[in-house]
Amino acid sequence: MANTYTKLYIQIVFAVKGRASLIRKEFKDELQKYMTGIIQNKKQKLYAIYCMPDHVHIFVSMGPELAISDLVRDVKANATSFINDKRWIEGHFEWQRGFGAFSYSESQVNAVVNYVLNQREHHEKKTFREEYIELLKEFDIDFDNKYLFEFLD
Repeated sequence: MANTYTKLYIQIVFAVKGRASLIRKEFKDELQKYMTGIIQNKKQKLYAIYCMPDHVHIFVSMGPELAISDLVRDVKANATSFINDKRWIEGHFEWQRGFGAFSYSESQVNAVVNYVLNQREHHEKKTFREEYIELLKEFDIDFDNKYLFEFLD
């Protein structure tokens, strides 16, 4: 794409199927490194990643050569295979369908990086459900409670 220049800052959020707490503390760093490799191999710049036991936050800047949905699909699919190959859980690991993607300006980058990297402390005060609904409202995103709660539960 000659003469195409972009810098789009995107926070991506997705959850473990059934919101089960399957990302154990002892595997978190290895999973984050693996996901980082996927993002870098797709030639996107990762600013921050944090895996909670039941969901993931990723903050990237994206170029024009890749759609957000394609990046999320590849991260989720490869991470699923990675987790299942490692046999970190009994049974089969899966992510829930769907994801949230929220855009930010360059002036917000440091604040979003800090927000993502401080998820553990953040969730001592607020549940994932509260956090996600707050993001949807903050970004004025219409959502259907029926489908949203399938995602959140």
